[in-house]
Amino acid sequence: MEKQKNIPALRFPEFQREWEKKKLGEVGDVKMCRRIFNEETSPLGEIPFFKIGSFGKEPDAYISKELYFDYRERFSFPKKGDILISAAGTIGRTVVYNGEDAYYQDSNIVWIANENSIVSNEFLFYILQIVKYNTEGGTIQRLYNNSLRSTKFSSPTIPEQTKIATFLKAVDDRLNQLKQKKILLEQYKEGVMQKIFDQEIRFKEVDGNEFPEWELKKMMEIGEFKNGINKGKEDFGFGFPFINLMDVFGKSTISDLKLDLVNANEKELKLYELKKGDVLFIRSSVKKSGVGETSLVLEDLKNTVFSGFLIRFRDTKLGIDLGFKKYCFAVKKFRENLIALSTTSANTNINQESLNELVIPIPSLEEQTKIANFLSAIDEKIYCCTDQISKTEQYKKGLLQKMFC
Repeated sequence: MEKQKNIPALRFPEFQREWEKKKLGEVGDVKMCRRIFNEETSPLGEIPFFKIGSFGKEPDAYISKELYFDYRERFSFPKKGDILISAAGTIGRTVVYNGEDAYYQDSNIVWIANENSIVSNEFLFYILQIVKYNTEGGTIQRLYNNSLRSTKFSSPTIPEQTKIATFLKAVDDRLNQLKQKKILLEQYKEGVMQKIFDQEIRFKEVDGNEFPEWELKKMMEIGEFKNGINKGKEDFGFGFPFINLMDVFGKSTISDLKLDLVNANEKELKLYELKKGDVLFIRSSVKKSGVGETSLVLEDLKNTVFSGFLIRFRDTKLGIDLGFKKYCFAVKKFRENLIALSTTSANTNINQESLNELVIPIPSLEEQTKIANFLSAIDEKIYCCTDQISKTEQYKKGLLQKMFC
């Protein structure tokens, strides 16, 4: 039987040579910075010190310039373009060192001191996204130097490496542009929402006339709250759909979800039912930032109940526009007022009495609809951007699988 050639499934046509099998340890040694002790760091300072928890994020510790330049001169330090690798926690995350003044936690953040004439940094960056490491450890996994050195990969000639890396970088650039576009849209939405609910931006009737002035209403003047159901562990895994805290956290609407199941009787199904237009608030959470987050129920959810960590608000008096509800409780000022009324023990909590006293500005129904339509159009752009990001990430994943042996 003829030996299968070591070539990728997807390749630029001008290249024919078989790829070479290598180990990372054959293209360069594993390096790390000199150890920095806790007492040598400070929360504010001159040179960012990246630990495994802040790797690829914003720094939360700093070292002095004197220590930085001393250690950079006398000990291992990455060259511009080297690929830094997380060797603990979520292993294998990569950051390109761009030459900035910064220092990195020893053994937890390492790099391969590769010779670019054998394997370029640009190509290695993508290799490190697809290789399979042998890791050791329990809850917190660790990538030891020997495991990193023994990690296998396949490598073509430098010209082919350059062509592959250039092509994939163009995909990454497109991905980064989409992510930045999404961030800007989200920032724009947040800013314009606040201006709308501060009434700095007003809409007009079709004939150009002003809408009536907004009315300030307490929540108790609009509708009623209902705490969710509390169940023991033995009641889960069978029965009826159950909406929990995490089904609301970070989600603006609830419709057809894959939900947990809980045992509930006929009386409970009636007491804790969810109808179109109901709004679920997170009323209790370990994270203060989660309390007061809301999710709008878009359709009647038959035989579905909700958790005691949530509280249901049902508009029984005003008949607020369905789309408007999605936004009026998500405004930054409303959330801040809500959190100011919360109490903290093991969890941060908000109760019905406090929620009833919260005040929100209510425009006419016609203006509510205009506001909802305007903000929904921004949401649609954000959704389209999110969808493009997802498709581009899948496209890149497919490329990585086919362009590498």
